[in-house]
Amino acid sequence: MAKASSEPKIDYAEIYTASDTFDGSAVFHTIYDVVGFVLYMHQQIPSTVQDMSVEFDAMHSEYKQLEMELGTEVKPSFRRKHVSKMRDIKVGIKRLDKLMNSLLNVQTAFKIMISEIPTIDGVVLALGASPLRPKHIYVLNFSHESGVSKVDDDFARSKAADTLSRKAIRTLISKDAGSVTYPGPIKLFVLIKAPSSFNQPMHFLPKRDFRYNRKVVPLGLLFKCRNQDQEVTATTEDLIWFQCRHVIKGLAMNPMPEE
Repeated sequence: MAKASSEPKIDYAEIYTASDTFDGSAVFHTIYDVVGFVLYMHQQIPSTVQDMSVEFDAMHSEYKQLEMELGTEVKPSFRRKHVSKMRDIKVGIKRLDKLMNSLLNVQTAFKIMISEIPTIDGVVLALGASPLRPKHIYVLNFSHESGVSKVDDDFARSKAADTLSRKAIRTLISKDAGSVTYPGPIKLFVLIKAPSSFNQPMHFLPKRDFRYNRKVVPLGLLFKCRNQDQEVTATTEDLIWFQCRHVIKGLAMNPMPEE
């Protein structure tokens, strides 16, 4: 007798795209943009990931510029002003450093995952204290018959990737994603379902099975190609869950007022 599935049934919202534009780059940017959307909508980051990246780079550039100017100036008043400004910028860099490094590591993990797995079975984003006790679950599934093509090493963002990403985010908004926010930082865990032969211990750890509190209702997206005219049976290779080693912890956005 076949073993009953331990995974909850999910009411997926289907998102269609043209097969000739459904490549690894589109998948990568869609998954990563959804990660940024989830963090932003649940108030775990102060602005979009793109804006934060620009701000983080600008702070590093300004700090280096002030450092160079400080080395050529001898006036005490000028030096005090520069040192004070550099101190403030350094505090800002330190506040964002861990988060930005986590996002960069997740990007790297996604690229490796997509490069090595011809067809991604599923991605789960679990927001909460742990993957087993999440407050929210977001599920992204890519139909086996879609035949995702391999991607160039640069994972350049294309118009097709932007279109698919916008469709995914609009769909999540229509399903009230991010309608509940929290005053303090929480964690975002990433899991993927992939062949058991997938081996990237620097970025993913095998979990075999993945179960979580059934009181949480997952929001699901199913990506399919428009010209798909028949169902294709899933691969017979053993599929298991892998948890990404890189956990994204949100920033303290809304500290509770003192009494």
